Amino acid sequence: MYFKELKGFPKDFLWGSASAAYQVEGAWNEDGKAPSVWDYFVRIPGKTFKATTGDKAVDHYHHYQEDVRLMAEMGLKTYRFSIAWTRIYPQGNGEVNEAGLVFYDHLIDECLSYGIVPMVTVYHWDLPQALEDQYHGWENRRIVDDFVNYAVTLFKRYGDRVKHWIILNEQNVFTAHGWMLASHPPGKSNDMKMFYQVNHHAFLAHAKAVLALKELYPDAKVGSSFAYTPGYAYSDKPEDAMAALDYNDLQCFYWMDVYAYGRYPKASMAYLESLKLTPDIKAGDLDIFKQAASKVDFMGINYYQTADVEYNPIDGIHNMNGENNTGEKGTKPITGVAGLYKNPQNKNLPATDWDWTIDPMGLRYACRIITSRYDLPIIISENGLGAFDKLENGQIHDPYRISYLKSHIEELKKAVDDGCEVLAYCTWSYTDLLSWLNGYQKRYGFVYIDREEDENSGTLKRIPKDSYYWYKQVIETNGEEL
Repeated sequence: MYFKELKGFPKDFLWGSASAAYQVEGAWNEDGKAPSVWDYFVRIPGKTFKATTGDKAVDHYHHYQEDVRLMAEMGLKTYRFSIAWTRIYPQGNGEVNEAGLVFYDHLIDECLSYGIVPMVTVYHWDLPQALEDQYHGWENRRIVDDFVNYAVTLFKRYGDRVKHWIILNEQNVFTAHGWMLASHPPGKSNDMKMFYQVNHHAFLAHAKAVLALKELYPDAKVGSSFAYTPGYAYSDKPEDAMAALDYNDLQCFYWMDVYAYGRYPKASMAYLESLKLTPDIKAGDLDIFKQAASKVDFMGINYYQTADVEYNPIDGIHNMNGENNTGEKGTKPITGVAGLYKNPQNKNLPATDWDWTIDPMGLRYACRIITSRYDLPIIISENGLGAFDKLENGQIHDPYRISYLKSHIEELKKAVDDGCEVLAYCTWSYTDLLSWLNGYQKRYGFVYIDREEDENSGTLKRIPKDSYYWYKQVIETNGEEL
């Protein structure tokens, strides 16, 4: 839709930024914290860029007051962060660690003292290693009870102050990389049957946590965040349009339909049944899904790019691992599922150094799809640009990041005019951080952290980039001055 005049963002719009515990906190073994699966995984040779770990990360654990002060000076309305399960329950279950609870008490209170709304992610991938050792973590249905116990502990401790909860971050990513691509813990490849079973357990954990939160705090806002990469048909050929339907059902709606409707897409399940890949669904599971779906308040979206989708014959490309983790542009291989679809690079759009398509209109497109399909409010829980930022004469000039965010906010504003109810926009990320497999070379933040790509060099000094001051102006004008 196109309008002569734009309405702009709502007055109570939450301009925010985001992080994840493992990527920023450091202090990996302090104050009772035990290792997560990531603390083990990064120590496997060849898994991360230059063998970087989150042992120190950007030391947010010891710098949180300085970081929150910088957020306040920027005018940030909300800060989305995750809680490390291993700080709360070092063994994943059993005895709670009071020191871990106290750290997040302090972080939440620090945010509130400046009028910053805390938006808490319950799970951002850092499963306690103890649960992997006890029963293989997400592969075992026991994980659901342990997860809900952990989540309820958070709700009871922080629910008087935290009103926005994201249960799971990018369930589609941590399961695909963990059980299909071997690039995240537990490092398994092409285990499709277990991939769908693990997702079923994660859906149950999400659903039961939603119901538990609403029992304790009926007015709390809750959802999960999905890494949404909408698929466009590569051409006007009918077979490409059908391939796009297959892609969107299997790569997008499979997750969002469960969150919003409490059911799996029929076409996806028909396909899985034909391959004998359907998860073991116990009696009552789908009822729990539906009960939780009726309580979900928003769809959380982590948006970075779109995908082109082309028909892929039965003897065509079969490759799901399309990651470029080097930053060497043009090295991303084409991915695809034989007999369904393949994902060539979109020739109409530019790409980042990591070959992520830059498609601002895709953010608006994603919001429109969610609004039409689910009629749910939307939280943009991540959107940002990873780049090779350079410190020059004590300053960081990042016009490329400003251009990226500006163009996406412009399209988000149009989505609001289209009738999409968008509650918040959280950039990824607030400070530079450990970018999982990419180490510290791929920087996303408004605030530069003085640390090199290896483990021990750098002062950890916080230096606002040009984009920091630009976003400050965006917030002050509620998105009117971009």
